[in-house]
Amino acid sequence: MKGALLLIGLFALSMLMIPLMLAGGPAGEPQAPGAPLATFSPEASPSEEALPGPAAEAPAETPQGPPGKPVELLSGEDAPPEPFSPEGALTPEAEAAPAEDSPLIEGVSEFVILDETTGELNRVPLRDYIRGAVAAEMPARFHPEALKAQAVAAHTYALRQHYTQLENPDPALMGADFSADPENRLVYMTEEKAREFYGEAADEYWNKICEAADGVAGQVLVYDNEPIVAAYHAISAGVTEDASNVWTGEAPYLKPAVSEGDLLAPDYETELTFTAQALKTALLNEYPDLELAKDPGEWVGEATRSYSDYVAEIKIGGKAIAGTDIRRILGLRSHSFEITESEGIFTFTVYGHGHGVGLSQYGADFMARQGRAYGEILENYYAGASLYSVSGPDL
Repeated sequence: MKGALLLIGLFALSMLMIPLMLAGGPAGEPQAPGAPLATFSPEASPSEEALPGPAAEAPAETPQGPPGKPVELLSGEDAPPEPFSPEGALTPEAEAAPAEDSPLIEGVSEFVILDETTGELNRVPLRDYIRGAVAAEMPARFHPEALKAQAVAAHTYALRQHYTQLENPDPALMGADFSADPENRLVYMTEEKAREFYGEAADEYWNKICEAADGVAGQVLVYDNEPIVAAYHAISAGVTEDASNVWTGEAPYLKPAVSEGDLLAPDYETELTFTAQALKTALLNEYPDLELAKDPGEWVGEATRSYSDYVAEIKIGGKAIAGTDIRRILGLRSHSFEITESEGIFTFTVYGHGHGVGLSQYGADFMARQGRAYGEILENYYAGASLYSVSGPDL
């Protein structure tokens, strides 16, 4: 599978070189923090925790994702998944439908956000939030159509959280729609913080972000008359992951999608090594009853993989362990990985960055540089969801 994807990526590289050369700009995009957020168990949120392990610093251009608050996926009975068609995932002739008016979903003029640093509740106007979310979540050097796709995803996530909190308030949020840390550029940041961060490129980058965000400020993604779980991540393994392989429940719009541009992303493939003792300690901390043979070469057994080539389960010490749990325990960038062992040294070769569900941010940038509009990008990663213009004040 990786070999086939590599061939696709090499072919795509020949088409991408000129756009990438033209797109060069000052370095210094939002940086993810060194400490990982809580990795998601099947009951946790489909928001993005695309951060490296606790001992590694995130690359400066690693996008982040929405905050980790529980979001319920659709049940399999209520929303049977549509079959995935790789041949139809990217159709050059296809044009995404324009956003339609949605009389069933009312937008909001502001979000109430809990500041994780100060503990204060802040009322943030819609446009300020969308602009700040794009600035925090995606490198400003990305293509404007990718920035627009990110803006729609961020708005959709926030609006869904707003309605979730109206129906089932989380006491920890103290009446807020969700929490954020603008001082550390988590979830969104203020214009002042963004300008400080971008330095000499502040005017260019902030104007670029505002133009993209304002152009889609009233648009959200909808399925079954409600905002979708707009999951996103930094880099997929080449095909995005089915949400049901990561979280509880089904979401028909979060199915595998071809994302060949990810193979060209910085650090698409990374390696992490462990001594036998370090690996044993990490595993036994999580599974005290795990039985490991004297010979480390016998510890790792067969792995079961998803359609998208992520590790669903792998046998270690005879115990079947979920790939997402291995990622969490060892601080891997994703749960698409391969393991080799030589003389007591275990090497994990990891593909992609993040949970792999929904929109791939580097994949979106690649698609945009191939001439795809933001609607087509969203259609690829959230198949079956519709783009709507929501009603409400100031929209």
